[in-house]
Amino acid sequence: MNTRTLVANGLLAALYIAVSFMIQPLAYGPVQLRIPEMLNLLIVYNNKYFYGIVIGVFITNLFSPNGVLDLFFGVGQSIIALALTMLIGLFIKNKLQLMTVNTLIFTATMVIIAWEIVLVNMHNVANDAFMPLWGILAAGEFIVMAIGIPIMYALDKRLHFKDLI
Repeated sequence: MNTRTLVANGLLAALYIAVSFMIQPLAYGPVQLRIPEMLNLLIVYNNKYFYGIVIGVFITNLFSPNGVLDLFFGVGQSIIALALTMLIGLFIKNKLQLMTVNTLIFTATMVIIAWEIVLVNMHNVANDAFMPLWGILAAGEFIVMAIGIPIMYALDKRLHFKDLI
C-alpha cells in the first residue's frame, strides 16, 4: 500500500470515528442514524477505500455499548456489504446506479445488526420483535445512505474521489 493510499484511509477512518462520536447517541442501538455510514458510498469510486471504512467502523465499535459483539457483527456487516458492492461494481459502471445498489445492500444487511441487538438484549426482546427491529435499523441506514448519494456525487465532481487514493 503506497503512502497516499495509507494517508487517505487513515483520514477516512478518522472522519468516520469523529463523526460517530459527535452523534454518539444516534450511532448505536435499535434506532440508528449513523451519519458516517454515507462514507460507505466511497467504495463505488475506488475499492481502496475499503480499508479506511472498515478501520473506522472497527474503532468506532470498540466504544459500542454492545461490547465485543459489535466488533464481529458491525465490522462483519460492513465487510460483507462492501465486498458485495465491489463484486457488483465489476458489472455496473454507472456511479449513481452503483451507489443505489450499495445503499440497498447496506440496508438489507442490517439484518446482521438486528441479530446482534437481539443477542445482546435477548432477555429484553420479544420473539416477534426481530422484524420490526430490522425494519427500524434498515430504515435508518437507508435514510442516511440515500441522503449521502447526492452529497457524495456532488463532492466527487469537485474532489474526484477515484484519484484521491
